[in-house]
Amino acid sequence: MFDQNKKFKFNPDLSGVLSNHMSRYSLVRATAKRAREISEEAEEESIILVEKPVSIAIDEIVNGEYKIIEPDEIKNI
Repeated sequence: MFDQNKKFKFNPDLSGVLSNHMSRYSLVRATAKRAREISEEAEEESIILVEKPVSIAIDEIVNGEYKIIEPDEIKNI
């Protein structure tokens, strides 16, 4: 789950993530939610994270490892 050897790009190109009509609001909410999950899982398993949970969450979203499903009524906000 947490690859400590992975290099994270600090300014990932999010246009590919947002190209499927996802709103920025959904992206921010999903990133925050996943970052909290990562942080809680690391704490429960006594794992010391080298990267910040938000960086790991963004990396997972950009790589398609974490899928964001948003309701139709909030798309393109």
